[in-house]
Amino acid sequence: MGKKDKTKSEYQHPNKIGIKEAMGYALGDAGNLFVLTYVSSFLKVFYTDVLLITPGNVATLFLATRLWDAINDPLWGGIVAKRPPGKDGKFRPYLKWVAIPVAVAELLCFYDITRHTDNPTLILVFAYITYIAFGMMYTGINVPFGSLASVITDDPDGRTLLSTFRAIGGGIGGAAPLLVAPFIIYKKNEADPTVKVADAKGMFIFAAVMCVCAIVFYFACFATTKERVKSEAKPNINMKEAYKAMFKSRPFIVLAITGVLISGQLQFASLNQYLFKNYFVNTNLSVVGTIAQYFPMALMILITPTLSKKYGKKELAGFGSMFAAFAAIACFVMGMLGKFKPEGDKFTIVVFMATLFIIGFGYSFVSITNWAVVADVIDYQYVQTGIKSESAIYAVYTFSRKLGQTIADYGGLMLLEKYAHYDVTKMSNAGYVQGTSDKILTICTLIPAITYTLIWLLYRFGYPLTKEKLEPIYKKVREDNAALAEAE
Repeated sequence: MGKKDKTKSEYQHPNKIGIKEAMGYALGDAGNLFVLTYVSSFLKVFYTDVLLITPGNVATLFLATRLWDAINDPLWGGIVAKRPPGKDGKFRPYLKWVAIPVAVAELLCFYDITRHTDNPTLILVFAYITYIAFGMMYTGINVPFGSLASVITDDPDGRTLLSTFRAIGGGIGGAAPLLVAPFIIYKKNEADPTVKVADAKGMFIFAAVMCVCAIVFYFACFATTKERVKSEAKPNINMKEAYKAMFKSRPFIVLAITGVLISGQLQFASLNQYLFKNYFVNTNLSVVGTIAQYFPMALMILITPTLSKKYGKKELAGFGSMFAAFAAIACFVMGMLGKFKPEGDKFTIVVFMATLFIIGFGYSFVSITNWAVVADVIDYQYVQTGIKSESAIYAVYTFSRKLGQTIADYGGLMLLEKYAHYDVTKMSNAGYVQGTSDKILTICTLIPAITYTLIWLLYRFGYPLTKEKLEPIYKKVREDNAALAEAE
C-alpha cells in the first residue's frame, strides 16, 4: 500500500506501471493480430479464389471449427487456470511455448494444396485440418496473453494504459496485413489486365512474413513484461462454479454479447475484399479503407485514457458506438436510395471511405477501452464470488469473440453464395458483374448498420458497471491482492 501520510492526490498505487511495460504488452497483441488479421481478412479469399472451395463449403468449415472451439476454448481456460505459477509467472510462459506453433499453423493455412491434388475432398480435408490447428494454437496463446493484463497490475489507471497500448499493438498488427497484403497477394489477370485476382504464391509469401513477425513480437512481449499481482501458488479453482457464476452475471453476459458483435463486425468487414474486388474493381482501395478506419483510432489513442478516467469506460464506449451506428445506417440508406455507383465512381468511393472514417472514430473508443472493460468484469466476478478466474473468464470471452467471427463468416459467406450468387469459377477472375456485385454492396452496408446499432444499445442500456460502481470494486481487489502478497 502507499504511504499513509500521502494525500489522495499524491497516492501512488503499489503496482503502478509505466509506458515501457505497456509498450511491451502491446507487442503481444501485435503478434496476435499479425496472424489473426491475415487469416481473418484473406483466408476466405484464398479458399474461394485459389483452392476454389465454394462459399457454402467454406461457411460450413468455419461453423464446424467453432463447434470444436466450444470445447477447446474452455479446456484451455481450465488448463491455464489450474497451472501453478513458475519462475516466469503463471501466464507469460505461454508466450514462448506456443509462439512458434501458432505462427506455423497460420503459414500452413495458406499452403496451396492444389499443387499436389485437384481432388475437392482432399483439398477440403486439408483446409479443415490446418484451420482447426490454427484455431487451437491461437487460443493456446491468446487466453494466457489476455489474462496476463490482470496480473501485470491491479491499478485501474494501469489497466487502462495496458488496454490503450494493446489497442496500439493490435492496430499495428491488424493494419500491417491490411495495408501491405493487397500489393502482394493479388496479381493482374492475364486475360484482362484491368482486373486483379488472388495469387497463391503471393499469399503464401505474405503468410511467411506474418509468421516470422508474430514469433519475434511474442518473444519480445515475454521479455518486457512482469507479473506483479500474485497468483495462488496452488490454484484450487472449481471451474464448474466459476463458469456457473459467469452466466448469472449481467456484466459478463453483456461483455460476452458485445464480444460476439464486436468481433463479428471486425470479421464481417473482411467481406469488403469482395466489395473492393468485384464492385469498385480496385483492390488497392482495401488499403485506403484500412487507413480510413485506423487513422482516427491513432488520434483517439492520445486522449482516450484521459477521457476514460474522467467519464468512465462504459460511458465512453456508449458515446463512440453511437457515432459508428449512425454512420453505418447512413451508408446503408444511401446505397438503398441508389446514390452509389460501381467501378470506381469517385462520389461513391469518397462517401464510403468517409463512412469508414466516422465509424473508425466512434469505434476507437470501444476498441481502446475494451480490454480494460474485460479486466473490470474479471474484478467484478472476483468480488462477487471470491474466485480468481482470470483465464476462465477470458477463455469464455475469447470463445464469444470466435462465435462472433463464426456468425459473421458463416452468415456472410452464405449471403455471398445464396443471395449474391457468387460463383467462384466466374467471380474469382472477374471485376464488376451486374446483380452479384450490387448485392455484395447491400450485404456490406446492411450488416454493419445492424451490428453497430446493437453494440451501442448494449453499452448504453445493458452494461451496468459505471465509473461510480467500479470504485469500491477496485478498492476491494487492491486490498485482497496486498493481503495475498504479504501472506506469501
